[in-house]
Amino acid sequence: MRFYKQNLPLFAQKKLKWYIAVMNKKNQNLVSVILPAFNRAWILKDAVDSVLSQDYPHIELIVIDDGSYDNTKDLLEEYKNKITVLTQKNKGVSAARNAGIKKSRGEFIALLDSDDVWDKGKISCQVKFFLQNPRALICQTQEIWIRNGKRVNPKVKHKKPSGMIFEPSLNLCLVSPSAVMMRRQLFDIKGYFNEAFTVCEDYDLWLRVSSTIPVFLIDKPYTIKRGGHKDQLSSFHSQDKFRIRSLMGIIKSNTLTEDQEKKAKEVLKNKCTIYGNGCLKRGRKKEGEYYLGIGLSV
Repeated sequence: MRFYKQNLPLFAQKKLKWYIAVMNKKNQNLVSVILPAFNRAWILKDAVDSVLSQDYPHIELIVIDDGSYDNTKDLLEEYKNKITVLTQKNKGVSAARNAGIKKSRGEFIALLDSDDVWDKGKISCQVKFFLQNPRALICQTQEIWIRNGKRVNPKVKHKKPSGMIFEPSLNLCLVSPSAVMMRRQLFDIKGYFNEAFTVCEDYDLWLRVSSTIPVFLIDKPYTIKRGGHKDQLSSFHSQDKFRIRSLMGIIKSNTLTEDQEKKAKEVLKNKCTIYGNGCLKRGRKKEGEYYLGIGLSV
């Protein structure tokens, strides 16, 4: 930019300076909402409307159509002047989120799954938190859980901690994509979602994040998490298999403290034992012995 600026006439330099100032002001506190969708036209409208109904004015909504072959395209056409739509071949939720994040312009990034919705005050609450806590890089809200149309209470093991949550997060994911908001630089520090993960891509990223960065909790339920439907990814894949891969990766990264590595190895050994024995019971001897071997070698 400096080279081109120096070669511009003075009046053009002033106009460029004004334009940059305007754009910086426009993007200040802008929240980019990343919403991936694959064949979710039957429920996607609720998610989109919950974003457009937020009481916070500075939002760009990026919907990534991840190769849908239902009427998702027609549904999104109704919002063409209100949202940005990215279309790609089906690559999975991680690739879709990453594409949306890289396309976005906001200072803050919020994620929303296509089957979830937000309370209208969700974004404004989190932006306020970040403005009051300038060193914070990530926060999440509490959730209301809906299963098959009925409200259910999360179990004690699902209770969300706040702060340095790495060790509590080893056994299962305690950060919900639809509940988080992050400063953009978090991805520069920790990287993006692992596109090789079919499920548990969020577990993998949050472990990388929480190993050195506090994840704060806003203790109010601004996120409505809806589940129980047949097309949820978690119903098609073994989550522990991918959690094992994630644990192996972060242990090998040599980024953990001694205590963190010890705890991660304990959880890895336990998950390998459970998963390996499960494979043996189902007649998958080779796979079972492989994972049991990993557990013994930890």
